[in-house]
Amino acid sequence: MTTTADDVWKLLAELVEAQKETERCFQETERRFQETERILKEQSLKTDRQITRLSKEIGNLGGKWGRFVENMVAPACETLFLNREIPVHQVSQRVRKRLDGKTLEIDVLVTNENHVLVVEVKSSLSVDDVKELIKNLTEFRQFFPEYNHKQLYGAVAGIEIEEGADKYAYRQGLFVLAQRGENVAILNDTEFQPQTWYNP
Repeated sequence: MTTTADDVWKLLAELVEAQKETERCFQETERRFQETERILKEQSLKTDRQITRLSKEIGNLGGKWGRFVENMVAPACETLFLNREIPVHQVSQRVRKRLDGKTLEIDVLVTNENHVLVVEVKSSLSVDDVKELIKNLTEFRQFFPEYNHKQLYGAVAGIEIEEGADKYAYRQGLFVLAQRGENVAILNDTEFQPQTWYNP
């Protein structure tokens, strides 16, 4: 069978048409790809906004939970420390002081004529929280020189206490407070001798 010029032209026309169809398919694929990319970007931005909002809500909830715990601990301090021969004249919450661009915030501050007690309150107390309080106690008198004539003690409080955090705090000479039923209790035994930080 002989191929004529018409057959060649017809074949070339079919090839050109097939190439155009392939190009149309590529363009459609590219358009769909760009549309998918646009949708993914929108979804990603929407997800980022939701994560940001959720993180903020969790942070707010954590802050509210922390304040709730502080509101349990602060009133309990009045009687708890009286039983340890530390009479309580004043209990203050969220005491904050700035010095040289640094801030020291105390969750609960308990005072009387001779003693000042700094209480770090956490919903979940860890060893790192205990270390943070020790650091704050070593800096306390720089921020609050008005208490220099008083004995300084420290205490940690938590609704939940991570393993070992209570023992670590005890060994550092800190009072350990925790929830017992509907009340707050001091976990330290009666033999416990609190560390006096920078005794005047």
